[in-house]
Amino acid sequence: MWRHSAGSAAVDIDDPRPHPKAPGPALGIDRAMVTHLVHAFYDEVRRDSILGPIFDKRVKDWTPHLEKLVRFWCSIALMTAEYHGRPMPAHMGLGIEPNHFVRWLELFAETAQRVCPPEAANFFVERAQNIARSLQLGIGLIDPLTGQLRARAR
Repeated sequence: MWRHSAGSAAVDIDDPRPHPKAPGPALGIDRAMVTHLVHAFYDEVRRDSILGPIFDKRVKDWTPHLEKLVRFWCSIALMTAEYHGRPMPAHMGLGIEPNHFVRWLELFAETAQRVCPPEAANFFVERAQNIARSLQLGIGLIDPLTGQLRARAR
């Protein structure tokens, strides 16, 4: 997003174009690749016996959800600054456990390796691992002082 001043009013403008310093284009990543990866991955998630039920409870209309996820990943890989969501609150209260993150990362890596060139797949998987760790810290699955998984009270 960038700001444009029109007279006395400043307007926030979403810019879906890759930022010149974005890491993705040098790896062959473009919006089409991100879209393909996101759709292929969430097709797998929806069929998965571990993750599918979690998403089925939460996501009622997949079209806008997938569009949001494409914007999220474009913001990461292409630095488009078009994602304005708050991922942490969206994942709170879902009853997500460490095994869900393990499975999510397994499926993500398998999908990225299947649909992306190796360097792009590595980029996406590394970012997904960082995101998973951040979410686990944020929802209290990892102790921030020790970096270790916490025992969950049932």
